[in-house]
Amino acid sequence: MSNKEIVFIVYVSDIKTSTSFYTDLLEVKTSFESPRYVTMDLAPGVSLALWTGKSDALDSATARTSEVCLNLGGGEEAILSTYDQWVKKGVSIVEEPHSDVFGTTFVASDLDGNRIRVAPID
Repeated sequence: MSNKEIVFIVYVSDIKTSTSFYTDLLEVKTSFESPRYVTMDLAPGVSLALWTGKSDALDSATARTSEVCLNLGGGEEAILSTYDQWVKKGVSIVEEPHSDVFGTTFVASDLDGNRIRVAPID
């Protein structure tokens, strides 16, 4: 394996609240914590990071042009089950479950309006 790591960074306004949101939602633990930057290992060499250092990028006028995508095995049943769980947790849903080119999907948002798509594993 090469000596590389991929880190997806999501800008957040409140690191503690967002860390709780993502660790609960994705059922992961943090792997590194500092006052403004937290990482969660998703797979070997792949991490999700939350950072308040660029929270000014969250200005409501800023368009959201990217998403964090959670790909699940188990087909439509797993997608709809996750949707139901997230709705029960009070997660904001941006797009209701629907069929798209890659199968059943839906989109939620975190507390800062960052998009989180749930879709099947290709």
